Amino acid sequence: MSERTHPATFTWPVRVYWEDTDAGGIVFYANYLKFFERARTEWLRALGIDQHALRETTGGMFVVSAADIRYHRPARLDDVLAVSAELSASSRASLTIAQTATLGEHLLCQGNVHIAWVDAVTLHPARLPEAVLRALPALPALPPGNSP
Repeated sequence: MSERTHPATFTWPVRVYWEDTDAGGIVFYANYLKFFERARTEWLRALGIDQHALRETTGGMFVVSAADIRYHRPARLDDVLAVSAELSASSRASLTIAQTATLGEHLLCQGNVHIAWVDAVTLHPARLPEAVLRALPALPALPPGNSP
């Protein structure tokens, strides 16, 4: 599908505010999940995927079904982080997004967040809408002999 010309990695700036820090003056660990959520939402928006409109038109929505997070260095008040989102795997009902938070050259936090598409009323898994599948960037091909 040659019409997919989106860059592989999307980056969104996030400034650290007082509310993001703990008593030690560093970003509270759970707030990285909020930073990742903001970047994923803006990534989808940049792809032309309006989550609110999709819920209204399809009756479905994304939910986080798993997150694997690794912390490397702390962020502090007023730091401006670069928070990335990159599609690393997809199926007919879910996406796995590789995410990082960096400060300059320093990796602060990285993770993989698995988001599933569900019926908004029943919360049962459902197939991703075709419009979402068409908007997603193509995944890189695996080298011969490797399988997911």
